[in-house]
Amino acid sequence: MAPRVARLATRNPLVARLSKSGNGYAHYEKAVEKVKIVLFQQLHPYTEADVAEARKVLTGLFPSIENNYAKSRVGSPQRTLLARRLKAMKVAVQAIDDELSNKELKDNL
Repeated sequence: MAPRVARLATRNPLVARLSKSGNGYAHYEKAVEKVKIVLFQQLHPYTEADVAEARKVLTGLFPSIENNYAKSRVGSPQRTLLARRLKAMKVAVQAIDDELSNKELKDNL
């Protein structure tokens, strides 16, 4: 069992059970993927509508941040903060899109 999975297994009996589901690497990868899904669902019990609404709110903030970024002075701390905030929000939207598309793919199978 990989060290990371072993640490998770000590905290969560479901992880322990899934990590022992097979001896081969393919079984290990499947178990890790199942663990990630289960842990995500346990930690974030949000519906698909909640996630879509969060995405809408985040994308709605882009114009405001971009406008403030354009008005800020080059090299100022505010400009750096806005650039980092915008980048982080774009990454978050991309993660939401990935999660929604993965869910759609799994639902279609």
